[in-house]
Amino acid sequence: MRSSLSLLAAVARSQPSKLKKPAISLDHFIQRQRVLALWREIVRALNKIPPSTTRSELHSYARQEFERHRDVKDVPHIRYLLSTGKAEFDTMRRYIDEQVAG
Repeated sequence: MRSSLSLLAAVARSQPSKLKKPAISLDHFIQRQRVLALWREIVRALNKIPPSTTRSELHSYARQEFERHRDVKDVPHIRYLLSTGKAEFDTMRRYIDEQVAG
């Protein structure tokens, strides 16, 4: 049993990884999940607005902002972008609530 485990470990070490990207740190992973959660929250809020040019403009603005910062790797910068994004979304949410109520 022990020899088969060591053989398996040796084979696993000798083969190159099939992953195309290097692994990210835990902190980076957590921030990534928070970014995705913010994106989902924005999309859900925008779907409450009846289909209109306003809805599509807000969606394209949000998408452009996320795409513009897609390649940011610095965790403190990601945290900063998340906090400013949440602040902008709170402002946008007030506008969305007015659109839905009106």
